[in-house]
Amino acid sequence: MKKKRLAVLTGAGVSAESGISTFRDSNGLWENFRVEDVASIEGWYRNPALVLDFYNTRRKELAKAEPNAAHKAIAGLEDEYDVTVITQNVDNLHERAGSTGIIHLHGELTKVRPEDRCCESDGFSEESVFDIGYGEIHIGDLAPDGAQLRPHIVWFGEAVPKIGAAVDAVERADILLIAGTSLQVYPAAGLYRYAGHDTPIYIIDPKDVPVHDSRITHIREVATKGMEIFKNILKSE
Repeated sequence: MKKKRLAVLTGAGVSAESGISTFRDSNGLWENFRVEDVASIEGWYRNPALVLDFYNTRRKELAKAEPNAAHKAIAGLEDEYDVTVITQNVDNLHERAGSTGIIHLHGELTKVRPEDRCCESDGFSEESVFDIGYGEIHIGDLAPDGAQLRPHIVWFGEAVPKIGAAVDAVERADILLIAGTSLQVYPAAGLYRYAGHDTPIYIIDPKDVPVHDSRITHIREVATKGMEIFKNILKSE
């Protein structure tokens, strides 16, 4: 019997319980840095050394983190469903938990690339992208073509090249799960609109979510507890 297709959109709330810093809190800062300084292409142009140091620190954090029960529960859904994980997170905790079909909308923290590649001019080719694990890069660390290496991260002010693949996954889904995202960062926040008219949508978030749609069931819990509830809902269907 063919498995139902399940699309899972995840955000910072899924990794928060693993100790990963959430992207933005109420004062607009990320680890005491202005988001505009460390997560925008303009910030990179202004002070690339600051940006590199910031992501070097994030990799050190990630090296100490472990997948939590929510990551593992999402990976476990592959036993019964054809699962595509669409994540706004740049960590690798979904992979380490065992998920196999992952679309990283905002890039991957453990990867780097030349600053002049994987852009519109080369069709966002990832041929020049490579994994450095939890290591560091600094000013003067150059790619084979002589360009400065930069984090393989999609910053504010840059295109989101994998949004098309994410739209396709949501359009094909029989069920859509949204976990740990406040649906305020676009274009990811608008992905739910591509779900079919009869596709049930479940949102796991302890806070109010600024979305009103008759297809939505809101599970008001943190990700780990919410995934337990979601799995029980699936069993009862």
